[in-house]
Amino acid sequence: MKVACIGAGPGGLFFATLLKRSRPDAEVVVFERNRPDDTFGFGVVFSDATLDAIDAADPVLSEALEKHGRHWDDIEVRVHGTRERVGGMGMAAVVRKTLLNLLQERARAEGVQMRFQHEVCDPAELDDFDLVVVCDGANSRFRALFADDFGPTAEVASAKFIWFGTTYLFDGLTFVHQDGPHGVFAAHAYPISDSLSTFIVETDADSWAGAGLDAFDPSAPPGTSDEKTKAYLEDLFREQIDGHTLVGNNSRWANFATRRASSWRRGKWVLLGDAAHTAHFSVGSGTKMAMEDAVALAEALREAPDSVPDALDLYEERRRPKVDRIQNSARPSLSWWEHFGRYVRDLDDPTQFAFHFLTRSIPRGKLAVRDAAYVDRVDEWWRRRHEAGPLKTPFRVGPYRLPSRRVTIGDDRLTGTDGTGIPMVPFSGQPFGAGVWIDAPDTEEGLPLALDQVRETAEAGVLLVGVRGGTALTRVLVAEEARLVHSLPAAITGAYDDDTATTLVLSGRADLVGGSK
Repeated sequence: MKVACIGAGPGGLFFATLLKRSRPDAEVVVFERNRPDDTFGFGVVFSDATLDAIDAADPVLSEALEKHGRHWDDIEVRVHGTRERVGGMGMAAVVRKTLLNLLQERARAEGVQMRFQHEVCDPAELDDFDLVVVCDGANSRFRALFADDFGPTAEVASAKFIWFGTTYLFDGLTFVHQDGPHGVFAAHAYPISDSLSTFIVETDADSWAGAGLDAFDPSAPPGTSDEKTKAYLEDLFREQIDGHTLVGNNSRWANFATRRASSWRRGKWVLLGDAAHTAHFSVGSGTKMAMEDAVALAEALREAPDSVPDALDLYEERRRPKVDRIQNSARPSLSWWEHFGRYVRDLDDPTQFAFHFLTRSIPRGKLAVRDAAYVDRVDEWWRRRHEAGPLKTPFRVGPYRLPSRRVTIGDDRLTGTDGTGIPMVPFSGQPFGAGVWIDAPDTEEGLPLALDQVRETAEAGVLLVGVRGGTALTRVLVAEEARLVHSLPAAITGAYDDDTATTLVLSGRADLVGGSK
């Protein structure tokens, strides 16, 4: 059997090693256009809870993290001059180049052939291979070349991001939110060695352009970094990184694209890692996903040793649902980063802001499992302000009073636990009642219409906006538009248990939560 891997990233190298180990007689060749020591980016980060499948196949990643990486338990959120910490996270990171060197050693020891500085230009060059694994990254040339077969799509986020390192050593995963003269910028930062931390910065397009950071020529050859941005961010985050410098490595602004493919295979060609799928870096590691793909593909080939088509079908059948779950869970976090400037400006209490941030993808109950003391502190913060727990806090607006934040929702009325209520009418232009229902869209593409309806409702002087329909994410985004942009109370309806309802109220995403009659 002859197998070609296009790309010597972690996914390609790991797959090549696993396959060669299970089939020593196979000829496995990795083609990489760059040199062995070339790598863009800085560190890769992993959650302790997500390494089991990789470790079971080969403990190379855990060994790299243990011997060469940095481990931490806490996440820190910095905003408005304060620092909020939550524990129980269990994460580790390592320099990407270190991991690649170890994976190259593993592959070489198993007999994998590695051809660096060899770019496959013509697919016909690989005609005599029985299997071709496309693992050439998010901007995969072969995924684009065979687009009719793979059916690639990309959802491009509005936020801008840039990847630096810094000589300032953070002591764990740290999210720094900095309001500057041109807008809000935020950094995802974490240590990757004894002398370097990863430092990813995000901002919105208006702040980016207002700061004059749109002047860099994106056609500059790979490797060139945006020096103007580097100087600007060093000054903006000076206090947060204690005057340390930023380190560039092909550091240039981009918009994150969530990539999918309708099919991962084309005959004997198959996609792996970022070439097949991406998920926003705020919740998951593309490296972890690629290495898990490698495990799944190697297992499928072991279970169907006599049929490459059967093995590829098995690989995609098993792996795609898991990737879909990761991508779906990443979307609320990515959306949070698209709107984070609003949250920094409008959620001026650091306690609520940090909780809002931490619960963008996990509810209060799961957070309490990781750090019960942190959640107790947030609960106590609410009680000091309201003299009751989140769901038991009375709600008042205009002449209306409800005894708690849990409500029953009907077309014409929002009813509290004691039978009192607030009259509601659907949005229809005019006339408006005390409360108005806004139907959230089924996709984010429909949000502009719903947000315009929120604006019209606010301008008409209604007392409350109710949000129904749509998805869990679009309902929240419409409710936040009412609360944070127009200072209107918002009720959200959906199939919410008490834990999720508490999260919505405590985080400032909603004032009232209920289900339909």
